[in-house]
Amino acid sequence: MHLQTFVLRTGAAALLAAGLAGCASVDLNTPWPAPAVKPPVQQRPAALFIRPANGATIARFDGDRVKGIDIAGNLGDPVVASADGRVVYVGGELPAYGNMVIVKHNETFLTAYAHVQTILVKENAVVRQGDKIAEMGRSNADRVKLRFEIRKNGNPVDPEPYLNGRLQQ
Repeated sequence: MHLQTFVLRTGAAALLAAGLAGCASVDLNTPWPAPAVKPPVQQRPAALFIRPANGATIARFDGDRVKGIDIAGNLGDPVVASADGRVVYVGGELPAYGNMVIVKHNETFLTAYAHVQTILVKENAVVRQGDKIAEMGRSNADRVKLRFEIRKNGNPVDPEPYLNGRLQQ
């Protein structure tokens, strides 16, 4: 046998013997420690409402002059229902809002979509989240935009926390 092969085999045998000796010194009747349990990942709950249009926010809720958010867009861009509900108002009788759609989602929440050009739903229609209900316009506004408001128990609230899932109720 070559000397190099002999040394290699002797070294391998020594490692194997050491490994077996280490195993023999472990009490196999001792239970293994339980695997570490990782805490569940905190996931943000899904948003109660979705953003009704894709444009940038150009005015934010201040509770006084702006009772919702203004979303920029182009004439005719789609406006979608922010959540499931029933259309309770379609019209243009409120000059500050121009042409507007109001959707009642439950006993707590209403959403308003104002300054729209074309309204695609009628009062009492049932809408689903994401359904196209209007097209963006500039009725009684200085530019093409959508004024989006959420009313909770009749009072205006900042829509942003509801759109990003921070608030659910």
